[in-house]
Amino acid sequence: MRGKVLGFDKATGEGMISGDDGKRYPVNRSSLKGGATILSAGKEVDFEVIANRAENVYVFPGTINLSETNRYVAALLAFFFGAFGVHKFYLGKKRAGIIMLLCFFPGMFLVVPMIAVVVISLAETVIYLLKDEQTFYDDYIVGDRQWL
Repeated sequence: MRGKVLGFDKATGEGMISGDDGKRYPVNRSSLKGGATILSAGKEVDFEVIANRAENVYVFPGTINLSETNRYVAALLAFFFGAFGVHKFYLGKKRAGIIMLLCFFPGMFLVVPMIAVVVISLAETVIYLLKDEQTFYDDYIVGDRQWL
């Protein structure tokens, strides 16, 4: 059966899928197939219904959930303003942004923390550009990835 993911909690590995038949089916991480470890709301999936649960869940390839957050914008912010943590704030990672900001300004006098945040921001620029849209979305928007 085909359906769409309504939600998925990465921490518990539990979620809900709305089937084409109009019914909702609970799903857990152990039911995911094809290398998937998490689901994003809105993704189209194919699944079997076994005991009123979604089992053998496969995500359709090319199903991308784009949010208002863009990986290219995040990469540009990391490249030009990364030492200030601007890209972290853009991605909603306030704690990481504050850490980078606090390391940069005192680092102007200590040099090592300043160099560290510059290297981290350049590395994140490359990482953001190398990830595909879906992986970026899963890691930084749906997931709770703070660093690299």
